[in-house]
Amino acid sequence: MTASGIPLNPIAFIRKYDELWSRVLFLLGALVVYRFGSHIPVPGVDPSALSDFFKGNSGTLLGMFNMFSGGALERMSIMALGIMPYISASIIVQMMSAVIPSLEALKKEGEAGRRQLNKYTRQGTLALALVQAVVMSRGLLVGQDLAITSGLTFYIPAVTSLVAGAMFLMWLGEQITERGVGNGISMLMVISIISSMPMMFSQAIDMAKEGKLIAVFIVIVLATAVTAGIVLIERAQRRVPVNYAQKQQQGRKVYAQQQSHLPLKINMAGVIPAIFASSLLLVPASMSQWVGQSANPSIFQNILQNIALVLSPGQPLYLVVFGAMIIFFCYFYTALVFSPREVAENLKRSGAYVPGIRPGQQTERYLDHVLNRLTFIGAMYMTVICLMPMIMQNAAGLSFALGGTSLLIVIVVMMDFISQVQAHLMTHQYQDKTLIQ
Repeated sequence: MTASGIPLNPIAFIRKYDELWSRVLFLLGALVVYRFGSHIPVPGVDPSALSDFFKGNSGTLLGMFNMFSGGALERMSIMALGIMPYISASIIVQMMSAVIPSLEALKKEGEAGRRQLNKYTRQGTLALALVQAVVMSRGLLVGQDLAITSGLTFYIPAVTSLVAGAMFLMWLGEQITERGVGNGISMLMVISIISSMPMMFSQAIDMAKEGKLIAVFIVIVLATAVTAGIVLIERAQRRVPVNYAQKQQQGRKVYAQQQSHLPLKINMAGVIPAIFASSLLLVPASMSQWVGQSANPSIFQNILQNIALVLSPGQPLYLVVFGAMIIFFCYFYTALVFSPREVAENLKRSGAYVPGIRPGQQTERYLDHVLNRLTFIGAMYMTVICLMPMIMQNAAGLSFALGGTSLLIVIVVMMDFISQVQAHLMTHQYQDKTLIQ
C-alpha cells in the first residue's frame, strides 16, 4: 500500500474502489460503443465519391466537423452529425438564459430549473439535428452526387439515421456524466480528437523518413511547451479575499470573523471562443466550394471565392481576424457565465465583503475590474495557443500541423477527468477513516 492509502495490488485496488472501477468500465464501454457506431454508414452513400470529396475539403468547415466527429463525417456514418447539435443547443440555451427573464429565473430554481433547461436543450438538439440532417442530405450528398439513390428512398432513411445518431450521442453523453467519470459530452469530443492521433504520428514518421528530423523535433518541443503552458494557465486562479462580518458568541467564547476567498479562473470561457471563431471563419470557404463549382460563376460566387481566398487558413488576414474573434468571444462568453452583479449581491446577502471594498456597487465594480484583467490574459493565452501552430507552419514550411484548439480541448478535459478520479479516491479514503473512528 502506498503512502496515500492506495493499494499496490491491482486486485485489491479493484475491490477497494469498486464504485470507481465500475464507473471507469462504463466510460470505456460507452466510448467503444461510440467508436463502433461511427463506422456504421448511412444507407445510399457512395463511399469512393465521398472519400474524394473530403480530400478536396480538408481545410473547410467540413474538416473541423470531421475532426470533432472522429472521422464519422468523412465516412458519412449514422453519427456524422456528432455532438455539435448538442453543443450548439446548449450554448444557445445558455445565451438565451442571460437575456430572457423566464429562463434566467429557471437558473435560480436549483435542481428543478436545471432539469427544465436540460429539457429545452434536448428539444433544441433535436431541432438542430433535424435541420442539419436535411441540409446535409440535400446539399452535401445529393448536391455533390455522393448518393447512390435519390428521392424519398434516400431522404427518409438518411435523415432518420443522422437524427437518431445525434440523439443517441446526446443520450450517451448524459449517461457517461451520470454513471461514468467526467463530463460525457467532453469525453466524446476528446475521443473523437484522439482518434486522429494515429494519422498525425504517421505524418511525423513520414517527415522523419524524408530527413526532416529537425522539423519533427520542433513539433515535439512545441507540443510539450504548449501542453505545459495550458496546464499552468488552466490551473491558475486569482483568489479574491472575502471576509464574513458575523461574529458568533457562545458563553464566554467569541469566534472571530471567518476568512475565505473567491476563486476566479484566468480562462473562464474555456474552449468555446476558439470553436466559435473557427466555425465562423471557415463558413466562407465551405460556401464557396459548395456553391462555386460552376463554369460560369455569378457575381455572388466570385465574391465568395475571393473572400474564401483571403480568409483561408494561414493567410495573414485570416490570422488577424481569427485572433480578434477569439478575443471578442472570450469577453462575450465570460460575461454570460459570470455576473459580477449577482456575485456582489450574494456576498452582501451572506454578510460577506471584500477587504477594503464596500459591499454592493463598489464590490461589483471591483469584481468587474478584476474580471476584465483576467479575461484579457486568458484571451491572449488562447490566441497564442490557437495561432502559434499556423504561424510556425507558414514560417517553417511544415506539413505537419499541430492543432492548438484540439490540443487545448484534450488537455482541459483530461485535467477535469483526473480531478474527478482524485475526488472519488479521496471520498473512499474519508469513508475508510470514518469507519475506523
